[in-house]
Amino acid sequence: MYLKLIFLLFVSLLIMSCGIEKKPVEKGFVQIEGQKFVDSNGRQIIFSGINFISKEPSHNYMPPQNQETFESFKKWGFNCIRLGIIWDGLEPEPGKYNEEYLLEIDKRIQWAEDNEIYVFLDMHQDLYGAKFSDGAPDWATLDEGQPHYSGAVWSDSYLISPAVQTAFDNFWKNTPAADGVGLQDHYANLWNHIAKRYANNTTVIGYDIMNEPFLGSSANYIMPQMLGAYAQVMVEFTGQAPPTAEELMAMWGDEESRLKALELVATKERYSKIVDAVYELNADFEKNLLQPMYQKMADAIREVDKKHILFFNHSYFANTGVRSALEPTKLADGTTDSLIAYGAHGYDLVVDTKEVENPSLERVELIFDRINETGKRMNVPVMIGEWGAYHGKSLKMTETAQHVVNLFEEYNFSNTYWAFYSDIHDYPYFNNAIIRPYPERVAGDLVKYDYNFSSGEFTCIWNETKDSSAPTVVFVPNLRNLSQDDILMSPASEQIIFEYCDESNAGRLFISPVGKSIKRSLTFKIHPEKEAEIAIK
Repeated sequence: MYLKLIFLLFVSLLIMSCGIEKKPVEKGFVQIEGQKFVDSNGRQIIFSGINFISKEPSHNYMPPQNQETFESFKKWGFNCIRLGIIWDGLEPEPGKYNEEYLLEIDKRIQWAEDNEIYVFLDMHQDLYGAKFSDGAPDWATLDEGQPHYSGAVWSDSYLISPAVQTAFDNFWKNTPAADGVGLQDHYANLWNHIAKRYANNTTVIGYDIMNEPFLGSSANYIMPQMLGAYAQVMVEFTGQAPPTAEELMAMWGDEESRLKALELVATKERYSKIVDAVYELNADFEKNLLQPMYQKMADAIREVDKKHILFFNHSYFANTGVRSALEPTKLADGTTDSLIAYGAHGYDLVVDTKEVENPSLERVELIFDRINETGKRMNVPVMIGEWGAYHGKSLKMTETAQHVVNLFEEYNFSNTYWAFYSDIHDYPYFNNAIIRPYPERVAGDLVKYDYNFSSGEFTCIWNETKDSSAPTVVFVPNLRNLSQDDILMSPASEQIIFEYCDESNAGRLFISPVGKSIKRSLTFKIHPEKEAEIAIK
């Protein structure tokens, strides 16, 4: 009996509940070391989370969900959210900032902090502004009375709406608004105001300067180039006569024929010929218009905030595999800013269509290959700020999501899935792909990790440093089905703590460092049918 009591006491020391004894909340600013996000204890962070946004002015551009949603985020293993904010809500009149809206942002940041979740703020836009979709206020939408057109897919308006294109043109030219202040100058002043507000907030990790920046009217040169490259691929691989320009435009203008046409470019070899055809046009925009805008915003933010990360999203066309030409911005002394991250987005061309669950996996791989190349070239960490946009409940949808997640694991990408909606937990792909085991914080350098969705086996390898003092933390969605006997550690850890979340099977493993520089590995296999072996009081 005495030995049994000793054993139970030992087990109780290894097992804690999220609701009983919490780990200290990380208070320091997130830093960057090369291509790694790093916490104030020197641990590498892998961010895994979701976009949380409302584009509805009737909701004051804030999602209606309350703090309970953030409690769910924690149970789902999210340690980061990309919180959407809207220029129209922030600056309804030139130079006048909406304190009510900012207080709502404050509230959600606090809910995130209460649940040990980081936040980065996404200045979101679709089709430039609220006049056409969401983003800039009407006073900053200088479309010069041009007509606005919609297409088969909502995003077609980027390519066919003179009003949207003209509004972007005026933004890139910094055309003055009615008050005589340039549009980009207003945008910079707004970012300065936001950065000043959150300069000392350690829950906020940074600022995503602009969602999916679009070229404007120069995009009219992009589609002819892409369609011309498509015609060449058609000739090369089918032997057919090249279609006319009119036939190509008609093909792309109809959703059915467009989806059929994409079947020809389902391989990396063929698809790369399409996206590479427009690299120079896209690079010209990124180098000569987008990069200077980012520098202007960086200058405005660094006047008041030198501690937060700036997330730079590539151009709209780079979402689909066109290589980005962006570079990190500079500080006032001319040196490269060390707090820059690549906030890339990646979507296959079937997104927002009825064939969303049937992407070309090779096209998807090419997109994220290119993003990985750009992150390495810039020597900055990659945050996939948007991916997915899945809405189906089929097995194929789950397999598609799992394939993308495995790519993120291969590249050690951080990510925030697009996007949260109230019944997302009812979707199989959400529970069986997005929610999965992953290393949240690693005491040292993460070498690789992998979760095999078929077998349930998780493996993580890292190089632990001798000065590591804080534990490696691994999220496990069904931790209650895991016991000490299921865990293989090399070398063995003196202590592995199981921390469970209330009213959930989920939890986190805390693995103590061994106090020397050494390669470590963790492996376990989850058996879904296995009942929890450890009683939780």
